[in-house]
Amino acid sequence: MSSLEGASYATVLPVRKLDRALKFYTETLGAKLIVRPEGEMGKYFASVELGKTEFWLLTPSRRERRELAYSAFTVRDIKSVVNNLKERGVKFQRAEKTRTNRVEGSIAYDEIAAVAFFKDTEGNLLLITQLNDIAE
Repeated sequence: MSSLEGASYATVLPVRKLDRALKFYTETLGAKLIVRPEGEMGKYFASVELGKTEFWLLTPSRRERRELAYSAFTVRDIKSVVNNLKERGVKFQRAEKTRTNRVEGSIAYDEIAAVAFFKDTEGNLLLITQLNDIAE
């Protein structure tokens, strides 16, 4: 048994404006606020739960550069999820066409999965994916 077996997992996301980020994650994406401490710590930290994932929203003292780091949500019906989030005001990135995929709007389909990317209010890149073993 590894020391991490059975451990829970949280994604730490840097945010510039905690109140704006909390509103996006709770009202737009439907996350549940887990904790926002009282006092000074509440100015720079909050935890929300979305699906089976906990996100720690943290206002760092300086902006960190993140390259090829994003959180992914695996869903059963990517078209419905993308459409629902668009209705809530989420703007998806234009899907990139390559030689091995097909594109329908903001969703790219390839031999592994269907994917769609969007950014939160703080500029963090988020991915919605539907793996082909559950794809239509």
